[in-house]
Amino acid sequence: MSVIQVEAPGLLTTVQDLGREGFGPMGVSPSGAADRLSLRLGNRLVGNDEGAAALEMTLIGGAFRFPEGGVVALAGSDFGATLDGNDVKLWTSFPVKPGQTLRLGVSRSGARCTLSVAGGIVVEPFLGSASTHVLSGLGGFAGRPLRKGDVLETGPAARPFRKRTVAPQALAGLSPRKVLRVTPGPQSDWFPESEQECFYVNPYTVTERSNRMGIRLQGKPMASGSRGNMITEGVSLGAVQLPSPGHPIILFVEQQTTGGYPKIANVISADLHFVGQLRPRNEIRFERVEMSAALHLLKEQETFLAAQDLILE
Repeated sequence: MSVIQVEAPGLLTTVQDLGREGFGPMGVSPSGAADRLSLRLGNRLVGNDEGAAALEMTLIGGAFRFPEGGVVALAGSDFGATLDGNDVKLWTSFPVKPGQTLRLGVSRSGARCTLSVAGGIVVEPFLGSASTHVLSGLGGFAGRPLRKGDVLETGPAARPFRKRTVAPQALAGLSPRKVLRVTPGPQSDWFPESEQECFYVNPYTVTERSNRMGIRLQGKPMASGSRGNMITEGVSLGAVQLPSPGHPIILFVEQQTTGGYPKIANVISADLHFVGQLRPRNEIRFERVEMSAALHLLKEQETFLAAQDLILE
């Protein structure tokens, strides 16, 4: 096995894959990559299975030395990456010679950048997944974000290096959306029409208190919509809940699995990777779509990812 030496960990760099689905009844949220599309595409660029474990950096990247070399790809936001001082491109695989160091700085666009390496990151799985659940300290590398001096093992590459890149015409479809599409939540009818209209018209700003558990938004406060005490119930990934005093929270990959606040909407699956790229002070709005449209958009996204001309060699 080859290794990666962490010379600088960045602000919050963790090992992530596509998460651990199906453990909500046990109180374990899925975790996994905040931007699943970047993880999937980054892995394809280096010849891995789409769900292979990779490194996900948040807002500030790190520095990683490759003693034996390797093949890597960066996907997601632009962190101004260099390899031994030379600029490297996003959305393109490239070889790393033995002893070279990959450095990433402050994000120039969204919130997260994914570093995929041929062979994937090798860690002990927890409940079938390599993903780090930061809040509970489970999974990933020692259940925590990376630190200076950590040494990560990587698996053997499945195939020889071939330069692969995401087709330029496809990159437009990966650009962040600032209007998130949502379906009505289970308590949407608790809110009068005037309140619902305000929810879809008013802009919201992402606050510094946002994390992998939830994206906290600031804007015109809404009534809680509660008709007395609400019984705690299960919550889904992407649910938009409204605790008092009425500022929305988008429940994200390390969400609590139950909650007692009304949920006015739910971000559709096709837009969840956009949520993963939201950074403090970003402004967003919500757009209501019906379930049939949400399913169509998800199918359209999967068709886009399966297109033969998406990855160029």
